[in-house]
Amino acid sequence: MVQSILEVKGISKHFGGFTALADVSIDIAPGERFGLIGPNGSGKTTLINCISGALRNDGGSIRFEGEEISRLPAYRRTRKGIARSFQIPRPFHSMSVIDNLLVPYEYVVHLKQSEAERQAMDILRRIGLAERARAPSNQLSQVELRKLELARAMAARPRLLISDEAMAGLSGSEVDEVLKILFDLNAQGITIIMIEHIMQAVMRFSQRVICLDAGRIICEGVPEAIVKNPDVQKAYLGA
Repeated sequence: MVQSILEVKGISKHFGGFTALADVSIDIAPGERFGLIGPNGSGKTTLINCISGALRNDGGSIRFEGEEISRLPAYRRTRKGIARSFQIPRPFHSMSVIDNLLVPYEYVVHLKQSEAERQAMDILRRIGLAERARAPSNQLSQVELRKLELARAMAARPRLLISDEAMAGLSGSEVDEVLKILFDLNAQGITIIMIEHIMQAVMRFSQRVICLDAGRIICEGVPEAIVKNPDVQKAYLGA
């Protein structure tokens, strides 16, 4: 029986003489809401790139549902159930909103077009974009683009979703809209890693949080303990 959906054990990543990650280990339970925080340059993006397959870790291991995946390419990790949204939305601008969702349905899930369209519309209804289904994606507002980015990740049918700063640049009410989507996804059984600079959003959403600084984990715990930790305060605010 697999106790963890994701096990990252002692991974490291170097860029020339620069150490981006040093002996980082995390263990995430199925269905967990997990927060990842840290100042700019702390290694957050490098870590999720290693997990998703955009980068290959130099040392250590990454296991998903008990299987070692460190050497698998990104597309195979997606097919196994790991999906991510990007900090800067990356829709196919020449395509409509619904056509953006049909791409993962065709190349990851391998559905026939009629069924893919039905499931895509179901996702768009759930996240509030159904009325924009036929609109070109380059006509969407900022919050609509963030929702589309999550919708495209959802179309890959993930069991683990990595949400990379899905609320950056949004207003308070828009942050609430995206948080509701993430809570709803988690309620459906999807494990979620949230990377976010909006601390209030991370603390509302996460059951457990780790803080990275200079490529190392400096603190791990429940949100209430994290915000009071002097090492976390120093990392964000300085000595």
